[in-house]
Amino acid sequence: MRYMMLIYTQEAQGAMTEQEVEDLKQRHRAVIEETARAGIFRGAEPLQGTNTATTLRMKDGNVLTTDGPFAETKEQLAGYYILDCKDLDEAIYWGSKIPTACGGRAGSLEIRPIHETTSNAIADLAEKELTTSSRA
Repeated sequence: MRYMMLIYTQEAQGAMTEQEVEDLKQRHRAVIEETARAGIFRGAEPLQGTNTATTLRMKDGNVLTTDGPFAETKEQLAGYYILDCKDLDEAIYWGSKIPTACGGRAGSLEIRPIHETTSNAIADLAEKELTTSSRA
């Protein structure tokens, strides 16, 4: 089963030195390399700061956009990993290795299983849409 590891941290400008940032990157590279060797790595990406976020809402058939994240929180979504683990225990094992101090302060990691049937249906629909639109 695929699990998404959502990394939450507190954004703090200038909270980390260049060396701390490099050390953090190296720790992420180590987890990525280790999970790739184990054959369970499916993806990982850092996200830009919440000041670059745009939130969409639908109201009366119209799309409303708002600059910034959906809600004010103490921790912000900083990035994610997708790992294909045999069960939640394995997901917790690998999740415990993922650094969460991306903004210079200790953060947290939320682990969620990916709903496979929905994910497959969405991928099939996207493929059908791409095929149809490329013929037009």
